Amino acid sequence: MSTANTTDAAPEPIIEARQLEKHYPQADGSRIQVIAPIDLAIYPGQIIALLGASGCGKSTLMRMLTGLSPATGGAVYWHGQPVDGRFRNVSIVFQSFALFPWLTVIENVEAPLEARGIPPLERRKRALRILDAVGLDGFESAYPKELSGGMKQRVGVARALVVEPEVLFMDEPFSALDVLTAETLRGELLELWLGHKIPTRAVFIVTHNIEEAVVLADRIIVLGRHPAHIHADFAVALPHPRDRKSPEFLDLVDSIYRVLTRPEHKDGSVPPRTRIPGVAPKSKAVMLPHTRPGGMAGLLEILVDRGGRVDLHRLSEELSMDLESLLPTIDTAVLLGLLRVEEGDAIITPEGYAFAQADIQTRKAIFRKTALANVPLLRQMEQALKAKSNRTLSEDFFRDLLDEHFSQEESRRQLETAIQWGRYAEIFDYDSQSGKLTLTEP
Repeated sequence: MSTANTTDAAPEPIIEARQLEKHYPQADGSRIQVIAPIDLAIYPGQIIALLGASGCGKSTLMRMLTGLSPATGGAVYWHGQPVDGRFRNVSIVFQSFALFPWLTVIENVEAPLEARGIPPLERRKRALRILDAVGLDGFESAYPKELSGGMKQRVGVARALVVEPEVLFMDEPFSALDVLTAETLRGELLELWLGHKIPTRAVFIVTHNIEEAVVLADRIIVLGRHPAHIHADFAVALPHPRDRKSPEFLDLVDSIYRVLTRPEHKDGSVPPRTRIPGVAPKSKAVMLPHTRPGGMAGLLEILVDRGGRVDLHRLSEELSMDLESLLPTIDTAVLLGLLRVEEGDAIITPEGYAFAQADIQTRKAIFRKTALANVPLLRQMEQALKAKSNRTLSEDFFRDLLDEHFSQEESRRQLETAIQWGRYAEIFDYDSQSGKLTLTEP
């Protein structure tokens, strides 16, 4: 069996989201859609992994499911009943540990029980029991500053489990840890789950690590981007413990890689914002991957060395890079027409060959040509600078343009990336002190 606590009869969902969505209203009456309407159910006896690239909306969706963040559409149901606000019987483990530095380990674990009015003696008994289960015997009186990252996360897990949640949510709980510590904690989580050592009936884990999802989960939901939506849903029938080198394991990892690297929009554009009647639609905006040209150059050089085509899963293993690190670089090369992706393989284009084999100045010229041809924002920035007599504009002008398509934080990140690309391509100069962009004269 690949799951714990399963029954023969089809169970009812513990938590169910129906047409759950998130958007932000804009001054002109339109709205920026962050999460498209989503239907999702969490069933007992399952570890569910929500997988996707950085910034795709994974954590936002999880916070909506737990009631930490309000939805702007749809509803969440708990055992078939609509809920408004936070659930009482769920817990969350965060990436950042989120421990109280002034409390000892056992006091940190007791904190949620104290908040629920549990008597001191019962609090202490339950805290000691869960600390023993997660391997923290002997560290009850230690303070967080005395603990390693792995031990801090064990405290976080213990604090989440001590309230005996029906559903345990985990937001990239191992991403801040070194590889060996993360692997140890994954194994310990599975031991608790498969050994029925915790009363939790379902685990929902947010991750960007494909292998982590396949090692742990009975179901893997792949989240697409712009706006977030369910791109694919995989059932994992592999028995525990899972052999990472088995053909079945590797085939599933490859299948997920193919889904994650498959373009969802042929033109790479962001779907337009949801609009109200009578408001004219704005032009589409291309979402820039947050990466530097130097990283893309290195990737293209590797492809040339390997004959121009590589399997992305195997390449990530060779480079010891997870999807979070590799995918933005791939997206950049695809956007610029230097690379294409087919069935999980990266294939270099003739332009990509030319870029990889060129000297520094020729690379800049190729980047400039492909960027202006394929990135509307950079083309628009160049045209706006040309229209000014002094060839200079404030960065705020371009941030206002980006605010038409993205949230405030994403607008900032998009402009930072565009400025990096534009400076590399010698389209314009940028003065960080004044915030001014000046067209680079030929």
